Amino acid sequence: MTDNVPKHLYLIDGSAYIFRAFFGLPQMSRSDGTPTNAVMGFSSMILNLIEQTDADYIAVIFDAKRINFRNDIYPDYKGHRPDAPEELKPQFALIHEATAAFNLPCLQMEGFEADDLIATYAKQGAALGSKVTIVSSDKDLMQLVGNGVEMWDPMKNRVIETDGVFEKFGVGPEKVVDVQALAGDSTDNVPGVPGIGIKTAAQLINEYGDLDTLLERAGEIKQNKRRENLIEFAEQARISRQLVLLKDDVPVEVPLDQLKRQDMDPAQVIEFFTKMEFKRLIARVSGAGAAPAVGLQGADNAGAEPAAPPEQDYELVQDVDRLKAWIAEAEDTHVVAVDTETTGLDSVQAGLVGICLSTRPGRACYIPLAHKNPDASGDLLGGGEEADELKQIPMDQALSLLKPLLENPAVLKVGQNLKYDISILARQGINLHPIDDTMLLSFVLDGGSHGHGMDELAELHLGHQTMKFSDVAGKGKTQITFDLVPLDKALAYAAEDADITLRLYQKLKPRLVQDRMTSVYETIERPLASVLSGMERNGIAVDPTALKTMSDEFARRISDLELEIHDFAGGPFNVGSPKQLGEILFDKLGLKGGKKTKSGSYSTDSGVLEPLAVENPIVARVLDWRSLSKLKSTYTDSLMGQINPETGRVHTSYSMVGAQTGRLSSTEPNLQNIPIRTAEGRRIREAFVSTKGNKLISLDYSQIELRLVAEIADMPTLKEAFQQGLDIHAMTASEVFGVPLADMDPETRRKAKAINFGIIYGISGFGLANQIGVSRTEAQDFIKQYFERFPGIRTFMDETILGCRDNGFVETLFGRRIHLSGINDKNPMRRNYAERQAINAPIQGTAADIIKRAMIRIPSALEKAGLSDVRMLLQVHDELIFEAPGALVDRTIETVRGVMMGAAEPTRVLSVPLEVEAGAANNWREAH
Repeated sequence: MTDNVPKHLYLIDGSAYIFRAFFGLPQMSRSDGTPTNAVMGFSSMILNLIEQTDADYIAVIFDAKRINFRNDIYPDYKGHRPDAPEELKPQFALIHEATAAFNLPCLQMEGFEADDLIATYAKQGAALGSKVTIVSSDKDLMQLVGNGVEMWDPMKNRVIETDGVFEKFGVGPEKVVDVQALAGDSTDNVPGVPGIGIKTAAQLINEYGDLDTLLERAGEIKQNKRRENLIEFAEQARISRQLVLLKDDVPVEVPLDQLKRQDMDPAQVIEFFTKMEFKRLIARVSGAGAAPAVGLQGADNAGAEPAAPPEQDYELVQDVDRLKAWIAEAEDTHVVAVDTETTGLDSVQAGLVGICLSTRPGRACYIPLAHKNPDASGDLLGGGEEADELKQIPMDQALSLLKPLLENPAVLKVGQNLKYDISILARQGINLHPIDDTMLLSFVLDGGSHGHGMDELAELHLGHQTMKFSDVAGKGKTQITFDLVPLDKALAYAAEDADITLRLYQKLKPRLVQDRMTSVYETIERPLASVLSGMERNGIAVDPTALKTMSDEFARRISDLELEIHDFAGGPFNVGSPKQLGEILFDKLGLKGGKKTKSGSYSTDSGVLEPLAVENPIVARVLDWRSLSKLKSTYTDSLMGQINPETGRVHTSYSMVGAQTGRLSSTEPNLQNIPIRTAEGRRIREAFVSTKGNKLISLDYSQIELRLVAEIADMPTLKEAFQQGLDIHAMTASEVFGVPLADMDPETRRKAKAINFGIIYGISGFGLANQIGVSRTEAQDFIKQYFERFPGIRTFMDETILGCRDNGFVETLFGRRIHLSGINDKNPMRRNYAERQAINAPIQGTAADIIKRAMIRIPSALEKAGLSDVRMLLQVHDELIFEAPGALVDRTIETVRGVMMGAAEPTRVLSVPLEVEAGAANNWREAH
């Protein structure tokens, strides 16, 4: 194949997905009342698909209007179908907008159905020798299967090939149309022949060979009624064949070569999800959410062992005597579940509203501390009591009574996502410890198998559906904060949280020993929660003046670029309008390469414009304009809004379960996504600053994943290179390409660097070719030479995949298990993706374990070194950021570097040394 030919063409049946999403999810709406359940389900499914596929060409295809050429053949075609539900109609346009947000081609054509476009593109792809996957379970598409074309039903997670078609229709794909012509389809109002269903039709076609032969010999049929119907309705069968036969020569408006896959822009997707108010999907895209992807088939409780729920004994604690009784009970049991209720999700700003405790399954209490009357006529107590009788223990008094319990080392405090509660209580002067966290227990035991939120865990392990926050606080614009929730509802909701958490703890904690995961939990995850809580509360100073200066500068440059673009164009126009831009570039200026979309407008996406930028200054300016506009809106402007007004700092929130490999992720802001590849992007880090008299210190593991590849794959040559401090990329280039180190040129080294890092992520010849600008054949030869020179890496890959197939998981050097359910999938696409994950996960996961181990040890090391004024602020990938008084910078670097370099010991002594690069300055960019 040439570079212009798809290796794998992915055709997504968008219309089918709309209805699956709509009917598969409960009704939900945006705060303005716009229905969104279909958009939500569709977005989640598309996100799943693009995360899992290795396709290099991809499109989402929709039906246009219901009327098409088949109605000319048979006016009543699909005539019995009801109109779309009223709640679905406003969502069609939003779903198209979602597709565009994912940077995917969104295709439809008047006069044709989506299936016809799919048939046309599938035929074109197959003719080029491409693998074609149709993402759908629609039986009408099964006639296309074969000759390089397969179907994949992601709902059932199965590939449909020739055998699957035969299972459905009793014939091979080439005879599906004849069977459908006989059987008809009541859903689409395809008449067929009365009295003949799929099974009978298949028997007849298998016996007579095809529809025409059957109809010609219908008089031979022995069964009277069947014979009569075949003779009488022969023409109706022929018409039905025209209706079900997919048109594979549609004059498509978007040629196949324009379906080349474009990378998803997370910021663009998050912008759309923010508009739609999809908080869980925002967290998922940003890498911060523990919530699972939206499912459309109901909860999967396989493996759950539902037990009869214990008798519910929930108490509202409103006086000191009852609070003292609960504290005594907790001290007697030595294990108590704890949960805080607050006014929001930001642990640095949310106000404490109440605390709940549970001492045994079914027994829990809620201690309201800061509830208030919504208005004079409100009824917070429920049960008809007057609002002015609201009774609560004064917060200071309640906390002073609770503090000894919550800090008692002899009483274990159990919670779900306790990092949040640690932060809330720390602001009240309470050091919550010791702790056990059910979210972290689940993550250590089953990371990669499912989500780890309490609702999902309760259903999975207890067979229990929990109350939702919206059940007590409402939704959208009418949603209230928890301090306004009536106390009877607050009790039911909050006490259940503590109760369920304790029950989950009793179910999950014993598995640590059974699954031999105690070390990972006790030495990495559990102690890290308190460390991260402290970092979140520390935050990092951000200079609003610097952000404003950058934003203003970007605005001026955007304006200047706009004027230049207008000069090149010969007049003003809206540069942000793809339609106007396309008309200027391809009609007025006559640039070559313009291609119109189905709407009649020219495509002006980056894939179209970038090749034109080299020779056309106006296009180069447009791309610069877009880049700066994005930086301004996504970073310099939005970061100003994320500065805490009380602290003047940005307080990111870390997710401990957001990545199955164990890596941390962050949100609000997502610091991992701050762009550093362009000069303008790197400038964003200049706004993250030290306070007066202090410096920011950056300590970053150098090439840690490559070092771990050498270690885990046991590659002597690479180990030796790291031990001797050689330039690893130059050494690799010398080994693979046979170029002496003394004669190494930058281009050859760059290719070796791409291979070194690409191997970790299971890069293909196609992917490497795109990265380094060579043919696929050359790229594949480079990879082959790499494996020949370093056979240990191939052995490691093969053994890792085989082990994962047997066990269902891979392990880091420290014993963390990363479950990969797709490793034995029958679908080669999903299986190949899981294989790439299996290779990378032990490396990335070990790197994550190492930096976490370092973070846990650093606070005590700083205190021991007399550096208690030093604060650890951020963790971003393999980098830690500190703030220290200027006079303590050198000692801080020496102390922290020593901890980081020895973080693998004594559990694991590496033969490859860990190196840490350090720098200090007044802002993050200069420190790094």
